[in-house]
Amino acid sequence: MRRTVGQVYAVDGVSFEIGAGETLGLVGESGCGKTTVGRTVLRLIEPTAGRIEVEGKDITHLGRSELRPFRRQMQIIFQDPFSSLNPRTRAGDIVAEPLRIHGVHSKEERRERVAQLFGRVGLRAAQMDAFPHQFSGGQRQRIGVARALALNPRLIVGDEPVSALDVSIQAQVINLLMELQRDLKLSYLFISHNLAVVEHISHRVAVMYLGRIVEYTDKVSLFQRPLHPYTEALLNAVPVPDPRVRREKRVVQGDVPSPLNPPPGCHFHTRCPYAEPRCKIDSPLLREVEAGHQVACHLR
Repeated sequence: MRRTVGQVYAVDGVSFEIGAGETLGLVGESGCGKTTVGRTVLRLIEPTAGRIEVEGKDITHLGRSELRPFRRQMQIIFQDPFSSLNPRTRAGDIVAEPLRIHGVHSKEERRERVAQLFGRVGLRAAQMDAFPHQFSGGQRQRIGVARALALNPRLIVGDEPVSALDVSIQAQVINLLMELQRDLKLSYLFISHNLAVVEHISHRVAVMYLGRIVEYTDKVSLFQRPLHPYTEALLNAVPVPDPRVRREKRVVQGDVPSPLNPPPGCHFHTRCPYAEPRCKIDSPLLREVEAGHQVACHLR
C-alpha cells in the first residue's frame, strides 16, 4: 500500500512570464494541468523542480514567514463562486479576511475599505452583512473579485472565474476584470477553456496539452495563424454564430492519453493527423519559429 507505483507529471517543463498590466491566457482541455500551473505559481501546490520568480526574486523555497509579503502580491479568483465562499460568514467579513490575516488597518478602517471594494466591483455597501446564499452567481463572483483585490495585489490568478456563470453575467465579470486591470495595472494569469473569452481578455496565450505548453504567442498570431495541430483543432472546434459560414470540420480523433502513462515522443502524436515517424520517438522542444511565436512541433 505504501510503495510508489508511478509518477504523474501534471506539469512538465512549463515556463512563461507575465509582464506588469498584462494578461496571459492559459488554455487547453480539462485535465491538461492548467489549474495545477496556477496553484503552483501561488505556491498553493509546492513545485518539485524549477523556479517561481516575482519581480526577479526567487520565492520557490522561501519559508512561511519569508513568503508572507509575497502572498499579498499574489491572489486567486476561484472557479466556483459558491464553494469558494464560507456559507456561514457574512460577505463583508469574507472580503475583510485577508486584511485581518495580514494585520492591515484597524477594524473600522477595514470595514471602510471593504465598503470601497464592494462599490468598486458593483455591489452596494448595504450588502456587506448578507450571507453568500443571498447573492446571485454573478454577485458571488464579484465578492470573490473584491476579496482578491483587498490587499492591492500585483498578480491575480483567475482559475476559470466565469465558467460557472451565465453568458450575460460572464460578460459583466470579464468587463469588470478588464476595467480593474486598466485602473490598477494588474497582471492576470487567466485560466480557461473558453477560447472566445481568452481572445477577448488576453494579451498573450499559452496552449497546454498533457502538462506541457505546445504553443505560446500573442493572441492575434494564435487566432489568425495557429502553428500547432492541437491549437488548430481547438480553434476549429469553436462554433461560428453565422449559418452562412461554411468550413471544414477537423475533429480530433481518440481520447486524451493518461498522464500516468503518456505516449513517448510528442504527447499529441496519437491524435495528430500530421504525425510523422519521428513524432513517436523524439519529444519536440518549445522553440521560437517566428518572431514572438513559440511552438513545440517537429513540423514547424
